[in-house]
Amino acid sequence: MPAFPPHAQRLDRFMAQANARYYATTPLLSDFITAPEISQVFGELLGGWAAMVWQGMGCPDPFLLAEAGPGRGTLMADALRLITRQMPAMARAMQVHLVETSPLMRAAQAQALRPYTQPVWHDSVDDLPAGPLILLGNEFLDALPIRQFVHMPDGWHERHVADAAFHLAPCPAPVLPDGRALENGAVVELCEPALHVARLLGTRMTTAPGAALFLDYGHGSTLTGDSLQALRHARQAPPLEAAGEADLTAHVDFTAFGAAARQAGARAYGPVTQGAFLVELGLMERTEQLARATTAENAAALRSGAHRLAAPEKMGHLFRVMALQSPALPPPPGFTKGPAA
Repeated sequence: MPAFPPHAQRLDRFMAQANARYYATTPLLSDFITAPEISQVFGELLGGWAAMVWQGMGCPDPFLLAEAGPGRGTLMADALRLITRQMPAMARAMQVHLVETSPLMRAAQAQALRPYTQPVWHDSVDDLPAGPLILLGNEFLDALPIRQFVHMPDGWHERHVADAAFHLAPCPAPVLPDGRALENGAVVELCEPALHVARLLGTRMTTAPGAALFLDYGHGSTLTGDSLQALRHARQAPPLEAAGEADLTAHVDFTAFGAAARQAGARAYGPVTQGAFLVELGLMERTEQLARATTAENAAALRSGAHRLAAPEKMGHLFRVMALQSPALPPPPGFTKGPAA
């Protein structure tokens, strides 16, 4: 086995540094398209979800409407357009906060939200002010840095990165669900920042009414396997090459995320598939309403967008949805099966 490079760094530290450079320098996330950019209905439905949750919270005034990883600001703009028109009392009560570190993205978000509000920006979910909170996070958790552990005949090793290649260093065994049997070479992923967010929100929701909604690609059960991937110039790329020039992501372990939130005091709902969630919120009905009021070309684009968001072979099954809430609140819309066990 080759010598372990002295300059190797843990995968999560490599990923954090690479993504920080990528988001700070790539013009408006040009390597991929997210759900809010596919259809305005996506943001409208999440705005309606937030409105129903706000009512279930007892209509607190003031309260924070926040988004983590708000991209170009499209989701929040579509949500605010609906809230402003349909729920003026909520619009007057809300204070919009965005969790965003990139100056480029903050500028785009300010422009997108100018008709509705002047948001307050934060570098971290930890920095959101105290008080009643509704938090939205679309494709936020997948970009948080992960650690990878490999089960080998001589014990556990953790993946480090040097010279665009993985290198293994012996390490203590990671905490795994009881009874799991692993083959040699099996990879286990751990996203410590996501678990921190879950615990932070869970603790917060025991002291003030709160709800959070996360939509991301991932899985509903803790699995082994390497899910690290990269997009560069809108195409799949080797994850360790051209650090800072590609978007690095990994599938979200919603089972671990929900468990961490519950242990901290929140109630977790889901995960459910994005398709089922959006359809239950009225994706098709709202799409047809808009389609009937526009040109044939625009109507076709709206229907195509709804299909892309909800169809199992598109984003409908790969993307999952989980909600966290204060225990005393009524079940949130879109989760008919109730809280996770």
